[in-house]
Amino acid sequence: MPKSSIVEAPAELLSYLFEHWPEVKKKQVRTWLKHQAVTVNGRPISQFNHPLVPGDTVAIRSDRFAVPKTVLASGMKVFFEDATLLVIDKPENLLSVASLAESEKTAYFQLTDYVRRGSAHARDRIWIVHRLDRETSGLMVFAKTEEAKRALQADWEQVTKRYEAVVEGMLPAEEGTLESDLDETSPFKVYSAPRSEGTRHAITRYRVLARKGKRSLVALELETGRRHQIRVQLADVRCPIIGDEKYGAKTNPAHRLGLHACGLRFTHPATKKVLSFESPLPKDLARLV
Repeated sequence: MPKSSIVEAPAELLSYLFEHWPEVKKKQVRTWLKHQAVTVNGRPISQFNHPLVPGDTVAIRSDRFAVPKTVLASGMKVFFEDATLLVIDKPENLLSVASLAESEKTAYFQLTDYVRRGSAHARDRIWIVHRLDRETSGLMVFAKTEEAKRALQADWEQVTKRYEAVVEGMLPAEEGTLESDLDETSPFKVYSAPRSEGTRHAITRYRVLARKGKRSLVALELETGRRHQIRVQLADVRCPIIGDEKYGAKTNPAHRLGLHACGLRFTHPATKKVLSFESPLPKDLARLV
């Protein structure tokens, strides 16, 4: 089966694929498109009616991509994969990147092993775009190229980042904004402090979704991305996240931190398409509220 073809006359991508790969079932061709295994001039394309012009190179990628919701090592789930990005759902109690105490049980290490197909000598690699605390579960995006990493990080303040948290107590209102200045100089704990050259301003919007007994389920959206931002600001209003002993929680009914990164929305750095991902609150947290 040919892996590439040069376009000789204007056409739409799907019909071109049907014509030039006639031996492949149409369902398989549509699967190629859905999972961005088709590239036009080196760029992954999933739009079936993408216009082709003479001189374009249409190619079928030989490397495989995970089917969405594929479970990888340590319970990670792949939500999306193409030639540029990987979006995963990270379980709790898994580091994003290596620490002095742990180098292999990390999302970064295990995703690197995945893209190398288990070959330690392969040169394929990934780049980390952002981090989640070890105790936090939920959505993370990794880049497969350095250019994609730089593009995503340059626009990271524009990315929609949504969380859900199970907290102790009742917030001061059904919805509102938590705003403070954070001192991140300690490697172990972050504090709210008077504004100074050594602090960073932090803003979190919140909305109460449910209440049950002495607990609340809260939706949170970050306007800034500071270390431990959500954990500190909820503790400041006397509603620490369950299981967060570091920031004053008195209960741990789920035997884990009650924080989950449930939503990501951003512009794909290569295709410029807006991508949106949702991860439901884990059952061990949902049952509490």
